[in-house]
Amino acid sequence: MGEKARILIIDDDESIRKVFSTILEEEGYVVDVAEDGGEAIKKSNENFYNLALIDIKLPDMEGTELLAKMKDTTPKMVKIILTGYPSLKNSIEAVNNGADGYLVKPVDVRILCETIRKHLKKQEEARSYSEEKVAEFIESRVRKMGYVARSRRKLEH
Repeated sequence: MGEKARILIIDDDESIRKVFSTILEEEGYVVDVAEDGGEAIKKSNENFYNLALIDIKLPDMEGTELLAKMKDTTPKMVKIILTGYPSLKNSIEAVNNGADGYLVKPVDVRILCETIRKHLKKQEEARSYSEEKVAEFIESRVRKMGYVARSRRKLEH
């Protein structure tokens, strides 16, 4: 991946935002933060992020609600829920609203970084696959157009 991946950390706890930002910047990512869902929506509408780390409990909305709102505006962004309140209900709601991952706080830094790497790799592979398919389609259309043009010239002569 040529460009650095961009990550948005959404958490109302400033110390978590600072620690995660420092760790992820050291891993080579470009990091931005938001302290609530409203700020996260605004930032994700203004900027592109490859991945978002979303706290389940935000001051203005549940993280699962934010997932649903972001799914429509930024469907290709990887979204990972972070929670200090793990429950079956939360995990089901997160998955149903488009979460790509679910990690329990306190998060092991190695697991966090590995989860991010894994999801960004899948995202890059999907992007590459899509680009290949578009290129194949264009090549086949160009060949077809060339065939049609040659056939027309033969008919004209």
